[in-house]
Amino acid sequence: MLLAFASMVIVVLLVLLQLTRLGFLIRSTIPDRPRRRMFIASVSFLITFIGIRIVVYRIVNHEGRLQWVMVHGLHIHHLVWGILILLLVGYGWLLDLGRSHSPLSIFFSRLMSVGYGVGAALTLDEFALWLNLEPDAYWSSAGRLNIDAIILFGSLLAVGAGGAPFFGALQRMWSKRSLFSGKLVSPIRRVRSLRRHKFRRLPPRIVP
Repeated sequence: MLLAFASMVIVVLLVLLQLTRLGFLIRSTIPDRPRRRMFIASVSFLITFIGIRIVVYRIVNHEGRLQWVMVHGLHIHHLVWGILILLLVGYGWLLDLGRSHSPLSIFFSRLMSVGYGVGAALTLDEFALWLNLEPDAYWSSAGRLNIDAIILFGSLLAVGAGGAPFFGALQRMWSKRSLFSGKLVSPIRRVRSLRRHKFRRLPPRIVP
């Protein structure tokens, strides 16, 4: 289930980046390499991390039909999937995929950015198991909540810093859409829009 969720995050984000107006805004407002890659990776990291936390919580508390991935009685932690994804992304960067401006190269660039964020989230989610390989250390670590807070806060900062031009463009697009769609808008915004259409004052007449 965790691997299926990670794959769904990759597919959904790639569709949004490739085929929607949201992706066009990201391309037109955030410069490529490294800011755009960092922004896409931060968004995918944040979404994956929150989703994995919810799925793991439901599995641990036996909610629904979700179960761990077991192969011949061996529990495959999602840390393993995260490491494999990061290895594939690193190999792709060694091959210089996503460096040119062709459509296929741009697709690989986005794929590796999203994959890096997803792989990092899967790996860091089991940070407690990096040095302590006991499965119970996943929840029993005293500093686990601090690690979660730091990672989530860092992700939000990265998204806000890297995507500031995108959020500004999104706000301007939404403002224009509200002004001209005939919907109810705030009086302050309506007054600001009307200021642009004021008549110019005529120069004073000179009486001979």
